[in-house]
Amino acid sequence: MKKYILAFETSCDDTSVAVIDTEYKVYSNIISSQPDHEAFGGILPELASRLHLRNINKCLDAALLKSGIDLQDISAIAVSINPGLIGSLIIGMSFAKALAWSLDKPLIAINHMLGHVMANKIEYPHLNPPWIALVVSGGHTELVLFESFTNFFIIGQTLDDASGEAFDKIAKLLSLGFPGGPIIDKIAKNGNPNFHKFPRALNRKNNFNFSFSGLKTSVFNWLSKQQSGYINDHLNDIVASVQQAIVDILVIKTINAAQKYDIKKVIVAGGVSANSCLRAEMSNQCEKNDISVYFPKIQYCMDNAAMIGAAAVMKFLNNEYADLSLNAFSTKGIRYI
Repeated sequence: MKKYILAFETSCDDTSVAVIDTEYKVYSNIISSQPDHEAFGGILPELASRLHLRNINKCLDAALLKSGIDLQDISAIAVSINPGLIGSLIIGMSFAKALAWSLDKPLIAINHMLGHVMANKIEYPHLNPPWIALVVSGGHTELVLFESFTNFFIIGQTLDDASGEAFDKIAKLLSLGFPGGPIIDKIAKNGNPNFHKFPRALNRKNNFNFSFSGLKTSVFNWLSKQQSGYINDHLNDIVASVQQAIVDILVIKTINAAQKYDIKKVIVAGGVSANSCLRAEMSNQCEKNDISVYFPKIQYCMDNAAMIGAAAVMKFLNNEYADLSLNAFSTKGIRYI
């Protein structure tokens, strides 16, 4: 019989609460964003924590109301505890722990990046490993080989900036706003991706690591040699060329990894998985190489609690519960919990 999981996500600047069952059906997925950060061109950790504190109870009430499920009918409570902004994580974790204690419900600790991967189970509940997961978000770029749900290995990761950071930093160089990824994706649709050839770093056959800081520097140096009028006239083309440089290396390394390990399934996860160019290029190359590719629905690409609930399903079924002495920590990586 299906059970209901109440999930919390507060790793960065989105407060989210969701109700999901053990068959991966989402009943509610409430997200309260924080536009307050836009004026600063990035996330202010202290401000994010205070806004989580203000919004989390309202999000809980809204999630329960929309789901039509009573709090007493919840079977477990899941919460992301890493990686992320430590103050933000502590708000969600503390709230979840208190609720679990007061209701006498089991607590499930979830790695935020694993949540992004498992968001694909919402759309594809019967999807099972083995697969290669490309995990791409604001602070993370990793290639992960999943042999099973519990046995997985990082086979490649960024050595500096993540792909999402590259989008944000280059958008800032062009004064496009924050966050940069969605803005660049929108503008690039009207540009020529072959306008300028920006570097594809670490483009070697059996190297699955990434590096995007050199791309940022290359864009900065190229822009400094151009007239402002020229940049404005060709903004769409410049942005499309930048996006292509980021997407190309993500696709190349993912396909190479799938071929090396003889894996026929690729999962793309994280905020950058919403990028339309990445979706198109990855789908095209996977089809050419007889590889099945999976993306989460757009609403589950960004930080959300439904993905945390999805990642909690297997732990719940295996009775893998956390103690109330649980603490949050900010260490990056999908292996940490």
